[in-house]
Amino acid sequence: MPSVLIVDDLLSIHEMLEAVIQPTGFSTAFATDGEKAMARYTAEQFDLVLADIDMKPMDGITLLKNLKQYDPAAVVIIMTAYASTESAIQALKFGAFDYLQKPFRVTELIETLKRGIEFKKFQSERAAAVLAPGLEAGDIEKRFIGRSPAVAKLVQQIKKLATVRTPVLLQGENGTGKIAVAEVLHAALGSGAGPLVRIDCSLSSDNNFREGLLGQNGAGGAWVEQAKNGVLYLQHLQCLPAEVQEALASVLRNTAHGFRLVCTTTDDLERLVDEGKFHDELFYRVASFPVHMPSLRERPEDLPLLIKHHAARVANPHFDANLVEFTDDAIALMSTYHWPGNVTELLQVVSKIVSSSEARVITSQQLPLRLREIHHWPSLGEYLAGQEKQYVDMVLRACHGDKGQAAKVLGVDFARLG
Repeated sequence: MPSVLIVDDLLSIHEMLEAVIQPTGFSTAFATDGEKAMARYTAEQFDLVLADIDMKPMDGITLLKNLKQYDPAAVVIIMTAYASTESAIQALKFGAFDYLQKPFRVTELIETLKRGIEFKKFQSERAAAVLAPGLEAGDIEKRFIGRSPAVAKLVQQIKKLATVRTPVLLQGENGTGKIAVAEVLHAALGSGAGPLVRIDCSLSSDNNFREGLLGQNGAGGAWVEQAKNGVLYLQHLQCLPAEVQEALASVLRNTAHGFRLVCTTTDDLERLVDEGKFHDELFYRVASFPVHMPSLRERPEDLPLLIKHHAARVANPHFDANLVEFTDDAIALMSTYHWPGNVTELLQVVSKIVSSSEARVITSQQLPLRLREIHHWPSLGEYLAGQEKQYVDMVLRACHGDKGQAAKVLGVDFARLG
């Protein structure tokens, strides 16, 4: 029988909740404040914690933080007054499974508890499995080529994510390998998993998009149903209009336990939330585990290895692929290019050169014009965007406008970038 620890400073709430929860197959235990709740949770085992947000001396948010620190797998549902939605969103930020606004319906309470139990069960199964059959730790390294610290960190994060069902937000530039992460996480669900359903949110203006994603009455559309027991992959999340963001938050509130959620963005969604340009509840529902996808500029030491790996895959079949190599000057020139399309662009360049070449040695003269000629390179303003551009301006000011000095700090060749 699943167990629920109810935390509220009003005994009348305890009695009411006990009366409606126990007949549905849950056992209940009680604590009148956060401190007592922590003592009971650490001494006993509970599947769920249902806690009021407004308590003294330890409020519900503080209890939530302490519970997640003690047990990251704790499933906590926060109860909050109708007027304190902002606090409920904060609860999601700190890892709450969900929240209930008072006064809530009994059916809403029981449904939320059942979803919490399903999530708890899935988490326990994944923790016991470690990695799904057919997905070995070495398989992950093979998908993410490189020896840089940035890639090592990414691989470790993916290994951790492969053992849990936490919603994942992949943040980074286009071409950095987000779909590869989604495919690995899908494989980690095992052979009996549902499909990986890929949805491009930049197409949200299409007439069929909202029906496919949102469906009717906040229950989710056909795409959400297709992703059951699999992965729902929402690409370019920052492109969703405000009204769709709000509706999607409602859909996820009701359905996110039924699939693995993986979202991607090229923007800083947390900054957009602070600016009021992205729905806060949606952000905290998708960003339980944010992962930074490093650009090629952040891992230049991996470039020769990536070139060799891709060249071997697409080499002209008339000769041994292992004999294909790029000269040092070609690699040096490729290392100075800024690769706005990252690994995807690099693969396209290497594929085009190697697959059509009859030579075993690729020189700098065989590289595309944009890599060989300075006037085809982007300006500094094009090369650097957003916070990177602001950082360069700050360094320039600190160096009193001396580009040579600033170049040493930044590792950027101003003379070539313009």
